[in-house]
Amino acid sequence: MDDAGRQGYEVSYDADGAVSVTEAPAGAPEMMSVAALKSPAEFRIPELPAADVPAAEVQATALEGGCSAGAETMREAARKAGASDVLDQYAKDYPTGPHDKPQSMCPAFGSLRVGLRMKRVATILSGSACCVYGLSFVSHFYGARRSVGYVPFNSETLVTGKLFEDIREAVHDMADPAKLDAIIVTNLCVPTASGVPLRLLPPQIDGVRVVGIDVPGFGIPTHAEAKDVLAGAMLKYAREEIKAGPVQRPASGKSDRPTVALLGEMFPADPMMIGAMLAPMGLAAGPVVPTREWRELYAALDCGAVAAIHPFYTASIREFEAAGRPIVGSAPVGHDGTAEWLANIGAAFGIGAGQIAAAQNAFLPAIKGALAAAPIKGTVTLSGYEGSELLVARLLIESGADVPYVGTACPKTPWSAADVDWLRSKGVTVKYRASLEDDCAAMEGIKPDLAIGTTPVVQKAKELGIPGLYFTNLISARPLMGHAGAGSLAEVINAAISNKDRMKDMKAFFEGVGHGDTAGVWEGSPNLHPRFRELNAKKLEKAARARAAEEMI
Repeated sequence: MDDAGRQGYEVSYDADGAVSVTEAPAGAPEMMSVAALKSPAEFRIPELPAADVPAAEVQATALEGGCSAGAETMREAARKAGASDVLDQYAKDYPTGPHDKPQSMCPAFGSLRVGLRMKRVATILSGSACCVYGLSFVSHFYGARRSVGYVPFNSETLVTGKLFEDIREAVHDMADPAKLDAIIVTNLCVPTASGVPLRLLPPQIDGVRVVGIDVPGFGIPTHAEAKDVLAGAMLKYAREEIKAGPVQRPASGKSDRPTVALLGEMFPADPMMIGAMLAPMGLAAGPVVPTREWRELYAALDCGAVAAIHPFYTASIREFEAAGRPIVGSAPVGHDGTAEWLANIGAAFGIGAGQIAAAQNAFLPAIKGALAAAPIKGTVTLSGYEGSELLVARLLIESGADVPYVGTACPKTPWSAADVDWLRSKGVTVKYRASLEDDCAAMEGIKPDLAIGTTPVVQKAKELGIPGLYFTNLISARPLMGHAGAGSLAEVINAAISNKDRMKDMKAFFEGVGHGDTAGVWEGSPNLHPRFRELNAKKLEKAARARAAEEMI
């Protein structure tokens, strides 16, 4: 069928979560929206907006190379397009490590997932169609039951500034105060590099807030930090609302005790456990940031102190500090971590030593008992990109495990100092901004009884006959705080370690399969050609000798 005869469809979810499939507008562009947004069928060419960079340069950099143009090329284009302030702030908030691009999920997945989890919040992506497709697919794979908005573009709309007009039109179309509290608009790599100015969007439309953020792969090292980009932007917006006058009361009401805001995503039971540990000091657990609805942002900013459970939320911490809120690092993990954390929280609120001791005495014996009842025996290497790797390592060590190496893809910040100092006092090598190569090298050198890490680390471990566990799904999806977390990891860790002999047997059985000449899919025995390999090696050797002779001449 030719292009003219194609029929497109748009798939979305209604408010009840039911799937809705509708025919696309006739004559719509080839890159259709993922959600039921209005896609302009005709493109008019407005006057070129004032800019420091010629439109031709933007087109050549952002479109001809696209996402594959390279991080440095995209970064240079973004600066020419007027995004230097954004990139400079990202470089300060999220300093890069040995690798200049993400080695995990696309960063925008982090901010997208935060927005999709919030009630009465819509999301719109602006980026290459392939990127939006992948992000939409993964978000729904992880359980999102809400459409992802997409404003398509081509070379004409990007270069002339029509893309910004299309985004503004889409925001106006979606801004229904009966259904939404806010709309999150995210620039991906190409629009960021082209300088699409989301800051010029109206801050609100009929009472619906509009928050625009840039989340380029060449500026945000991990998807975990992209969560902070959006959380920080929303906190800033909410803080300005509070300064301007009265705001809506959170649906959960206002606590009658001073609260501690909890920074960083965590297992649902952990905030309740933290609240129980705070109660003897006359405190309560506040909202978890990123929040699940807009009004919780007000309650979070109304806290007495902030617990930086995940210490890399730099932009969010900046907003809390601007609101005059003290920041407390680490978390109530294990015996030592809980004792120190409760003391630091008490000090932040000016609570007397007697009340702090009462809280410690109420929970520390139970934590010590839970750790003793669920020991872990074995050597474990640990790595990940969630930001809680240091906390998990503390818990493993207090459970009896030997943890010689911990790698985290997140950066070093002042709020992880207590954790890294404690770990290094136990002889642990801690690597911030650890690369995949760092994690694999540590695992291969140590040869642990168990490797906990990202998917490629676990894959490499199993190829070597070492049991492996995926950090995100199997470790961070468990309670970590207080006595509930003290014994939560032992069962899955010990079960995995007990499979070491089985992994060795499997490695021996499949030795050589899928590597070298046996790689690929074969219906029969692999066709081996050692003679060809020998001839090719001789050709390469001959060419090397010829080059050496030329250099001598």
